Amino acid sequence: MTSTLAARTRRLSPAGWGIAAAVTLMALAMVVPAVSGWNVHVNHFPPLHADWDPRVGGGTVPALVLAVLLGRRAVDLADRMPWRPLLAGVFVAGLAWMLALAFVDGPHGVSQILGTQYEYLRTARGTTDLHATLQEFVSRIRQDTQHYWPVHIAGHPAGALVFFVVLVRLGLGSGFAAGMVVTVLAATTALAVMVTVRALGAERMARRAAPFLALGTAAIWQSVSADAMFAAVAAWGIACLALAATRRSIGWSLLSGLLLGYTMMLSYGLPLLGLLAVAVLVVARSWFPLVIVGAVALAVVVVFAIFGFNYLDALPAIHTRYWDAIGGRRPFSYWVWADLGALAFGAGPLAFAGVAQLAAGARGYLGDTETRVVVWVSGAGVAMVLAADLSMMSKAEVERIWLPFVPWLLLSCALLPERWRRRGLVGQLGLALVVQHLLSTGW
Repeated sequence: MTSTLAARTRRLSPAGWGIAAAVTLMALAMVVPAVSGWNVHVNHFPPLHADWDPRVGGGTVPALVLAVLLGRRAVDLADRMPWRPLLAGVFVAGLAWMLALAFVDGPHGVSQILGTQYEYLRTARGTTDLHATLQEFVSRIRQDTQHYWPVHIAGHPAGALVFFVVLVRLGLGSGFAAGMVVTVLAATTALAVMVTVRALGAERMARRAAPFLALGTAAIWQSVSADAMFAAVAAWGIACLALAATRRSIGWSLLSGLLLGYTMMLSYGLPLLGLLAVAVLVVARSWFPLVIVGAVALAVVVVFAIFGFNYLDALPAIHTRYWDAIGGRRPFSYWVWADLGALAFGAGPLAFAGVAQLAAGARGYLGDTETRVVVWVSGAGVAMVLAADLSMMSKAEVERIWLPFVPWLLLSCALLPERWRRRGLVGQLGLALVVQHLLSTGW
């Protein structure tokens, strides 16, 4: 039996090793705290911030129907549809999948989370003087102040709150309306990645990746988390950068700078997108947009500073808040690897298969124009995840925090053989159904 197991192990492809690594990390991250009694300071189903809550609901049947239809047809359709109808189809399919999963909990699946005491909407509704709020923003980050911010407002730059204040003033301040706005924006993230890859000369890779960008377990968190909005803004900033570089366009450069600058005002972890931006410019073989994009992005940061939010003052304040609160109690010795287990839930194990395939064949892939794009861009996604993980500022909750990194990892699925992609998509859809129906994720 030992020799048989060894022979099977030797026959594992790189993708098989990636799946095995993902499943092992998922299992260990669940089992170790349960068996050892190790308090890793997260809700009751580590490595996810979730509770055991088996249920069915209004979205169950639509989600099952979508999983069957899309699992059978999505790979073929992505290969042969004209480009613009494909983009529309990816958007509609992704939006339908997100909403079907969310509606397992009924309308509350979209509306409840953003309205909790930890999130943005309550504060956004009470903000009558935005300028004054920005001026006092940094002073209210630390918990040793009298009127410190709720955890999610304190944990992000002021741009996140500004976004929801704008929604409130547009009449979209209810939990359901704001949740729908976030979900619709999230459904465009796949399109931004596809536009980026096509602009860099790899349309075939964009098509092969499309089903995995739109469908999978990430959808569980995309319709309930502000981080999904962050991911969309970031992805479109990168897409505009790719268009600026390949077309030598000032207009696309300006738009990219605005979006990437605002991305910095949404999350303290998203300056890591600089790694992805460099990869895009390397693949495009053009540094034309760099000065314009950098100057405009910096201008966005300066404008926030003029109105009262100084990013450089906020960084030490959020560092103190994080370590004084739950972040300081979560053991890095667990989360440094369990975060990757949570990522395997959030992105799906097939993302690990794609990354393993990329790593194993990187040298050969660099010799082909289209696969070279995937190596650089998805490789930058891996680098962003590793940097965030080792920073010790991403302990737990990465199933939502790392949403801006997930689509760039999933791009690597385009390198998988066809049989892996067909079966893998079914597996991704199935895992999403299982997680959504067994766990209450809290996001």
